[in-house]
Formats: sequence, structure tokens, C-alpha cells
Amino acid sequence: MIPVSGLFAALPKTYASAMKDDNLNEAVGVLTRREIEARILKPFFEAVASELGEEKTRALLKDTVVKEAKNLGNAMSKTQKSNSLEAFAASWEPWIRGGALEVEVLEQSEENWRFNVLRCKYAEMYRDLDMADLGATLSCNRDAALIEGFSDTIQFERSQTLMQGASCCDFSYRKK
Repeated sequence: MIPVSGLFAALPKTYASAMKDDNLNEAVGVLTRREIEARILKPFFEAVASELGEEKTRALLKDTVVKEAKNLGNAMSKTQKSNSLEAFAASWEPWIRGGALEVEVLEQSEENWRFNVLRCKYAEMYRDLDMADLGATLSCNRDAALIEGFSDTIQFERSQTLMQGASCCDFSYRKK
């Protein structure tokens, strides 16, 4: 019997590395990943909220999601040749895969990347799972933290989201 502490050491190097390195976004796309996470987080959130209260549980969930998004942004920057706005934009395929987001690009240059999300399957998925109230916490919350982890030279702004009932999400990234 292999002790739990030695489990990763007993695995082949490639498998152990894949488990340690998070490649799920590239493997399955972010929309699929978010649905998998949501299906376990909903009952977990409800159970924890019954013990700690909804406000405290929501704050813990938000803090955790933001921290993980920063970590992901940092990991993404290490896989790119630079932490420029262009490199960040080039890494977005897993987020839009399969039409997850319908986007209207307003501007894309070395200095600015502005676009509106006209349709968001993330918001639709959270509504379908009866989780509209947690959707912004689980997904929209990540956007500012992701770019913050990716680069300290890029500023992110958004004034509205589809998840919260607006007609579009207005993303604006600009070089500081």
C-alpha cells in the first residue's frame, strides 16, 4: 500500500506533472470547467451557508475565487513570451471556445483591448443550474483578478455584465 503522502511520487512523471499543473482550461474549455465546478459548488455552498450564514459563505467563496484567478493569471503569464496585452488577448481561446462568448471587438491594439460581450453562455449556464445569484461570484469576479495576476502593467475596467441583467458586458483592458 502506498501512503497518501507518497502517492504523487509513485505516479509516472508526466501524470504527476499534469495533476500539479492546471491545464483544464486548455483541455476542456472554461465554460465546461465552470459547469463542472458549479455542479459541486452549489450543494457545497448551500451546506456551508447553513452552518456559517450566506453572507460569510459568499465572502469566503469570493475571496477564494479571486485568489485562484490571480494565481491562474500569474501561471498564464509564465507560459507566454511576454505579459503584454497582446499576449493576454492571444491566450483567451479557452474562454470563448464553442461560442461561450459572443464578442463585439471595439478596439484591439498594443495599448487597448475593448470589447462587448453580447451573449454569455456562462450566465445562461448559471441560470439553467438555478445559480444566477452565484454566477457573478463564480465567474465575473475572476476577470479583474485574472489580469492582475497576469500583468501589473494592464488595467481592467467593466461597468456592467449580462450576468447582472445588463444588455452587454463592457470589457476594457488598457496598458497603464
